[in-house]
Amino acid sequence: MVDVPPVVLDRTSGTALSVQLADALRSAAAAGTLRPGDRLPSTRELAAALRVSRTVTAAAYDQLLAEGWAAGRRGVGTFVVGAVTASPARSPARPPVARPPAPGRLDLRPGAPCLEVLDRAAWRRAWRAAGDPSPDAGPEPAADPAFARAVTEHLLRHRVLAAGPGDVLATGGTSTAVAEVARLLPPGSRVGVEDPGYQRVVGALRDAGATVVPLPVDRDGLVVDDVPSGLAAVYCTPAHQFPLGRRLSAARRVALVARARAEGWWVLEDDYDGELRYDVAPLPLLGALGPDVVVHLGTTSKTVSPTLGVGWLVAPPELRAAILARRTATGTRPARAGQRVFTALAESGDLARHLRRLRRELAARRAEVLKAVAAGGAQAEGDPAGAHVFVPLPEPVAEESVVAAAAGRGVAVDGLGRHRTAPGPHRPAAGLVVGFAAPARADLARALPVLTGALRDALG
Repeated sequence: MVDVPPVVLDRTSGTALSVQLADALRSAAAAGTLRPGDRLPSTRELAAALRVSRTVTAAAYDQLLAEGWAAGRRGVGTFVVGAVTASPARSPARPPVARPPAPGRLDLRPGAPCLEVLDRAAWRRAWRAAGDPSPDAGPEPAADPAFARAVTEHLLRHRVLAAGPGDVLATGGTSTAVAEVARLLPPGSRVGVEDPGYQRVVGALRDAGATVVPLPVDRDGLVVDDVPSGLAAVYCTPAHQFPLGRRLSAARRVALVARARAEGWWVLEDDYDGELRYDVAPLPLLGALGPDVVVHLGTTSKTVSPTLGVGWLVAPPELRAAILARRTATGTRPARAGQRVFTALAESGDLARHLRRLRRELAARRAEVLKAVAAGGAQAEGDPAGAHVFVPLPEPVAEESVVAAAAGRGVAVDGLGRHRTAPGPHRPAAGLVVGFAAPARADLARALPVLTGALRDALG
């Protein structure tokens, strides 16, 4: 048996320890440190040497066995059967990318809508209605007029935001809208983002040439007092902070708008699931408190389906004009098909009925998740809202253990580390971000006992 190969694991990285370990073993094989026929240390021996849980080493070995460069012999051990090309180095400038679960795995990660409650008959009716108007003869860079009217009605009814159709621009979603705003800023402009936070927006900002500045969050949301000076914009999720699940307090909302006005920067308010609240009415939108400095963003991806590929932006006139000028100059514009389907859903009343069903279903699912987490010896946090909860864990090792153990039993769970923008010590130090919208109810019932068991194993 070979000695434990030289492996360095970065516990502050957003990349799972099991993935880091598998990458390191591949690299050792590619460099010749491990040769075909070498017997690897047992998962227990390797876990003890690296000071990680056995679930981490077992998950790494399972990956290498599945890839075919290692083979197991019952009662003998695990052997290297061939060298493979090392995985390409991960750029620290880019956030870790979520990988789709393997076929047959259950997915408890956040971000996907609950399609089980979507009325397929209503969905088909909306698509047929969207095809009734004549084809467009030319582009529409702002928004389909009927879509703009539907959005203003939706915002007034569900989010208490008074806006006129002329205030609305259609978008391809919140990340696309953030990138559009960022491209209007001077190159290299500093934009603050919540950390932990939504990594797709981090990627969109960097791709648009902005410099991302991580901003701390706590139980009351974005820590406004810690926002540095010299920013061009601040991106936040005040209705349901992603991924910690708290809403921005009223006092901080007022303070954030006041600072934006005093210092001359935009506030990008991502209201990605603001319609999904299960206890009391939400606090006033930032867009209502500061319509002169706030860019309000909404999307259909979390409440209906990403198939529509549509969202909206409500912004001050000068910013809307700049976006429209850039769209006209570059020929870019959001597709109108998704806008028309959303309009048909809204005008028929099917959208309002869908949201009522969705709130009932997700509230019930959330209660089941809370019970499963409690049975595992942990406590979920977050407001009664949205489609995910946050489960604090004492340290990153526990986080990696739960993620690896659940994966080994066929359930994909997200660790908090994947949602970090910057390395270093954080509060909270570790945890799980558990989504409950994507699986069918029967699949959720199968996945939650696995989560409970993984938590029990990690927490002793």
